[in-house]
Amino acid sequence: MRNRFVVALPVMAAFSALAACQQYSPPAAAESANQSASSVQPDAAPQPVADAAGNIHVPDGYQTSYQYLGSWAIAADSGQGSKEMHDVYASPGTIDTFRRTGRFPDGAVLVKEVHETETKPMTTGTVSHATKLKGWFVMVKDYNNSHPGNKLWGDGWGWSWFDADNPAKTTSTDYTTDCQSCHEPAKATDWIYTEGYAPLRQ
Repeated sequence: MRNRFVVALPVMAAFSALAACQQYSPPAAAESANQSASSVQPDAAPQPVADAAGNIHVPDGYQTSYQYLGSWAIAADSGQGSKEMHDVYASPGTIDTFRRTGRFPDGAVLVKEVHETETKPMTTGTVSHATKLKGWFVMVKDYNNSHPGNKLWGDGWGWSWFDADNPAKTTSTDYTTDCQSCHEPAKATDWIYTEGYAPLRQ
């Protein structure tokens, strides 16, 4: 399914970090038995990207207010080039906190744009570039298991895919079947393919 951070060859290094804006602010909940959220706090004040029931939406203005994390090129099924381009953004404070602690801060938001591509010969060789937006995949870090009755929250994250025509309503119904299988190889790194994101290592 499209709603995932896929295993693919990263094609771009990180750009400069951008200014601060939105993050998810989880409701009050009991601390996790394995991890206190207070030990991994974001470096910027959070703003909500989910309501009290845990319904996530694509954060407004993320392209100019979030930090650019990296890109992935998804190889074409046949022939040269890529069939999709994925650009990933992180909410303010996520990168600095990860560098300092090796963990994503509670409330961190990751937004992945998924674009169709066009591939053609250019002076530099055969090149794929992003074209039509297909949708977004949004993940929200949650150490406290804030929404135990919501099937889109679990294993330390909120998970939701959004089609390009509706950034306010997810088409995902259960993260364990709609999302997590694509993240299984990255379970040891908190379900995120961190090796593809140069800013987390710098």
